[in-house]
Amino acid sequence: MDLISFPDNAKIWIYPSANRFEDDLLKDIQLRIQTFTAQWVSHQKSLRATGGILHNYFVVLVVDESGVSASGCSIDESVSFIKNLETIYHTDFFNRLNFYYIDQEEIKLVAAMQMSEWYQNGKINDSTLFFNTLVQDKRQFIENWLVPLKDSWQKRFV
Repeated sequence: MDLISFPDNAKIWIYPSANRFEDDLLKDIQLRIQTFTAQWVSHQKSLRATGGILHNYFVVLVVDESGVSASGCSIDESVSFIKNLETIYHTDFFNRLNFYYIDQEEIKLVAAMQMSEWYQNGKINDSTLFFNTLVQDKRQFIENWLVPLKDSWQKRFV
């Protein structure tokens, strides 16, 4: 994924998988993402786009809208692409009540309804780093992709 060459205001969509992808699948998934972003269009105009898979969980799509903006139809096309990935890889990318965090350099998942219990039991705490899957552009991604629970939007579930 060539994120560095994109402007700070490039639009980002993050789709977290309910299941961790094994390393042997990453090359195939990456190829599918590259193929999609290379042919992604808005009103018959090519989008400057890239994408990738991060940490074996997160499919990331990026569009530089300084030339051609992603329209409703092109966004619908990307959602269809992600739904197709769900079918192929037997996962769910649209459960926004699954939260991802780092525990001893390993990515773990906690459901929203478990947050309070895990917080009270000390399984997670204010310093636990959570992935912010709601970032909307490159700048937010760089600055707020990983945030301590105390500063995250997931904190409201504690």
